[in-house]
This record gives sequence, C-alpha cells and structure tokens, in this order.
Amino acid sequence: MRTFVHTSHPARVVFGSGTVGRLAEEVGRLGGTRVLLLSGPSLAEASARVRDALGGLVAAEFTGAVMHTPVEVTERALALLREADADCLVSVGGGSTTGLSKALAVRTGLPQVIVPTTYAGSEVTPVLGETQEGRKVTRSSAAILPETVVYDVDLTLSLPLSLSVTSGVNAMAHAVEALYSPDAEPVTDARALDAISRIARALPRLAADPADREPRADLLQAAWLAGTCLATVGMGLHHKLCHTLGGSFGLPHAETHTVILPHAMAYNAPAAPDAMRRIARALDVPDAPSGVYDLVATLGGPTSLRDLGMPEADLARAAEQAVATPYPNPRELTAEGISGLLADAWHGRRPTGPASTAATLARLTEQVVASFAHTPDPRARTLLTNLVRQLHSFVAEQDVTDAEWRYAIDFLTRTGQLCGPTRQEFVLLSDVLGISSAVDLLTNSRTPDTTPSAVLGPFYLEDAPEAAHGDDISGGLPGTPLWVDVTVTDTSGAPVADAVVDVWQSDEDGFYDVQLPDLDEPVLRARLRTDTRGRLTFWSILPSEYPIPGDGPVGQLLTQVGRHHQRAPHLHFMIDAPGHHRLVTQLFVAGGAYLDSDTVFGVKDPLIVDFAPQTGPTPDGRRLDGEWRRLDHTFRIAPLTDRSRSTSA
Repeated sequence: MRTFVHTSHPARVVFGSGTVGRLAEEVGRLGGTRVLLLSGPSLAEASARVRDALGGLVAAEFTGAVMHTPVEVTERALALLREADADCLVSVGGGSTTGLSKALAVRTGLPQVIVPTTYAGSEVTPVLGETQEGRKVTRSSAAILPETVVYDVDLTLSLPLSLSVTSGVNAMAHAVEALYSPDAEPVTDARALDAISRIARALPRLAADPADREPRADLLQAAWLAGTCLATVGMGLHHKLCHTLGGSFGLPHAETHTVILPHAMAYNAPAAPDAMRRIARALDVPDAPSGVYDLVATLGGPTSLRDLGMPEADLARAAEQAVATPYPNPRELTAEGISGLLADAWHGRRPTGPASTAATLARLTEQVVASFAHTPDPRARTLLTNLVRQLHSFVAEQDVTDAEWRYAIDFLTRTGQLCGPTRQEFVLLSDVLGISSAVDLLTNSRTPDTTPSAVLGPFYLEDAPEAAHGDDISGGLPGTPLWVDVTVTDTSGAPVADAVVDVWQSDEDGFYDVQLPDLDEPVLRARLRTDTRGRLTFWSILPSEYPIPGDGPVGQLLTQVGRHHQRAPHLHFMIDAPGHHRLVTQLFVAGGAYLDSDTVFGVKDPLIVDFAPQTGPTPDGRRLDGEWRRLDHTFRIAPLTDRSRSTSA
C-alpha cells in the first residue's frame, strides 16, 4: 500500500484565448485599485495589451525584471511600488517577471495576478529563488503563491520557437522530478505524466507550424500542470544544479534546464527505474533520458553547457556547490558523480540508451539547412530551409524505404521526360495533388474583391494566335456553337481597356489542340484585346468534360489509387492589363459533369456560370440552325498597389 500526503495550494486559474480582457475584473476580485505592472525589456507588445486591458487601474509600471531575481532589482521595484502606493501586482512575462512579483509580494503582502507568456510554470508555485552576491537562495511560503493566474494562449503566439522549446523543457523538468520526489503521490503523478506527454507531442507540432494555436494551448496547459507539481512536491538534483549554474555562473534559466534535464535523469535513472519507465511511456520512447535529449536535439534546442557560455574550468566549483548542502534525491550525491554529469552536459554527450536514429536524422537535417545559410535572397533561403525540414520530417515520419525512394525518383524522372513546349506533366502532377489549387487559393486571398482565380493547367501556350472581336476560334471543329461576350473591369467597376486576354479550351471530345497531331495550326485558343469599354467577343464551341492524359506517370498514379481522371467542362482565361494584377481563371459550365469531383480540385462555386442555351438570331447575325450557347460574364481584376508594383519590379 502506498502512503502519501497531498496538499493543494489555493489559486484561481483563468485559461483560454483572449482572457487578458478579464484582467480588470480579476484585479477587482482581489480588491485592487492601484496596479504596479511588472514586465521585462523584451515584453513591450504583451505589456501594452495588458496595460490596455487594465486601463486606469495602472498606477505605475516597472520594466526591469531580469533572470534569477537579483535582490537589487527587487529593491528598485519596491521603491517604485511604495512611491505609487500600489495595492496589487500584475506581472506579464516568463519566470523573471513572475519571480519579481513573488519577491515583492512576500515583502509587502500584496495580492498578485500573473499573466504568463512562456511555459515556465512557476506562476502556480509558492517557491521563490533570489540571487544575492553570486548565490541563488530558494525559499517557499504561502505568502509567495500568486492569488490568480490568467493564461492567454494569444500572448504565446509570438514566442519564438527556440524559446518555446527551452521554456517547454523547463516545464517538463518540474514534472520529471515530481515523479521521483519522496513526496510523490497519485494526483501529482497523474498531472506530471499528462504534462510530459503534452509537451512531447506539442513541441514537434509547434516546430512544424509555430503559429498553430493548438500546440500552444497544450504547452500552456502542460506548464500549469507541471507548475502545480513543482508547487506540491519537493524537487531534486536537476533543480539544484540549474539554480547553482544560473545563480552562481549566470547561465540562462530555461536553456540551462534544457541542457541539464537529460543528464540529471540519466544520473538518477538507476535509483528511480519505475519513474523512468513511466516517463518513457509518456514520451513514447524506449529510454527516458536519451528520449528527452533526442527531443531537444531534433527541435534544434541547446544540448551543451559549453554552448551556453559555461567555462570548463568552472565545472569543478559547480559540482562542489551542488553537493555542499544535502537535499532529497533518489540517488546519493557524490562530487565525482556530479562532476561526471556536468562534464557530459558541458560536452553535449547523448545519455547512454538505445541508439537513436532520430537524433542522427536531426543532425543531418540541421547540416543541410545550414548549407543554405548564405543564400543571398532571403525569401529563397526561407523556402529552401523550410522545404528541407518538411521533406526530412516526412521521410522520418513515414520511415521511407530505399525501394520507395527509388520508385519516387523514377516517377519524377518519367514526369520530367514528358515535359515540353506542348505538355507540362509537372504542372499536371501539381494539379492532381491539389498544390496548384492551394497556391491559387493563397493568391486569390490577396485580392479578395476580384474574380476568383483558378489553376493554369498543363496545356497553356505562350504564343496563342491573335484574334479579332467576333472571330471564330474553333477552327471548324464540330461542336455546339458558343458565343462569348465578356467585359473586364477593375474592382470599382471601371472598364479596363486594352487588356490582353488569352483563351483556350478542349474540343467536344475533351482534347486540346496540342493533343491532336493532325492539326496544322492552333485551334480553340486565341489572344484578344478588350476595347475601350473593356469588352471582347468571339465564337467557339461548348467545352466538354475530359480526362487528363492517362498515358503518363500522373495518369497512371490516379489509376493505381482508384481516382477518376475527369475534369469538369470549362473555358480557360488569362487576363493581363497594364497596372493590374494578372488573373488566371476558368469558367465552368453550369450543370456540367464532375463539378463536385474535378480531379484537379479546380472548381469554385463563383466560377460555375450559365452557358445559356439559345436558338434563332445570333448577336452578330451569323446564321445557325439548331441550338447554340451564349456566355456573358464580367471579370474583375485588381489594380496594382504601390507596394505590389515595387515587389513586381
């Protein structure tokens, strides 16, 4: 039977998105009317949002919070607090501003509202570490515990990935040490394992997309859970070492936690095997210490004290300080053992455990990324480095085999071999994978007041024949006659004259002219210009649904995966006018086949239009027997702004 004591520390937690807006209410709950707002030098944006939320409640502001809570900084803030006659403390930031708030609260008895912008977790603990004369001293008291914590996910969105990684691992350290604490109990164990699992899942997702709110929310919730572990049970070797290295040697707080954690775990692993097994399961790795190291290395986090600026000559003194005062820890502390731990951490050695392919892959990825560091064009550098990370991540996640890699290379080779002046198999591949439509959606979102754009397709030719208004571009091919009458305007409705309009389409059997070897010249494609009213007209034939080419690797891919090859019937347009954005789009025949399953995902509802059935007289007097169709449409194109002109130039 397990014997334990569980102590809960009273605190109010407000968690969500936009919760900063409730700050004034939370201060009022504590009876506060004159707030001292605490922040640090790099927190201008977050503190401005907090200041706006507090409004007239802000009596004074102190922006000088720094790491390790030096007593001299606290004394300066205390003088301002007394001068402003503040009756409530509001802190925005990470562990540094939280520490300053706690130091002021324990000296004055004032209530605290903490607004974290990192994942430190100290905001829910009654623990305060202060630095004086080169030593960091930690104490615990109910008077130190903040009354209210307001977690706003929005305030963490701008936290750089590097800081997110180190701050997240800092929180993980609280949870890890809670599991082998002599005070461990079931409630804290459950919170610790939940926190570790959330952090391990969220950090890689955040690395893939730093703007994703979901992993940010998971990390913030994990920080709260890990912080309650730190508040409830005693910590061991890891925290003692980090306080020593930070307070006496000036190393950065979260980065030091990140480097030391896997080595402290490895030191304690022989004496805490059950805790390590549970941590490994939460991390989904075979070995806990090396799993944490690999997670950090994979994310590009710091792995050595040397890189943090720790002199190798100071390691012996750090080891002496770490064992000078006895404290609870699963494994006996010896100067020799701690010296070995610090040496491993200084060199950045991976803790002994099962061999890790992930860490090796991570180092390979960083080497490749670093090779593009001197790319002159910043945008090209960003695209290339992010592409490498995404491709390497895909290969690792899918455990791609050599045979699969060879097949992919052969597929791409065959795709390139089919590209030429009249056919673009790579464009077709982009189309069927939805990449063309994704880029198109992003492009169209930049000019939302215009006619929606659509994919270019593989059969566009740059040198289409010129045609006059009213010409028939069908070249005598059979099909239902189609009269096209379109107008081009800008977004205000003003006609755009002299716009160059390329049009192209398939015949009634679904083939483009470049697919018909018996034709002597281009048909069903032309280049026209709008008149002074922005208008142009021409005759053609009603476009038909058609299959994309099935004789190449892209068509064969669709067959192999059971997808159909069909495109909905449409007419292509490319509109170019001086001083305006180019528009590439398509108009789809209302009621046509495959509108809901176009194989290149190109159909958009606003582009489905009536090709209206007609009989009798035609607009230009052309004599026709039987049915013909009429297409009337207005295209809206966006003028270039000054910014887009300079970008284009």
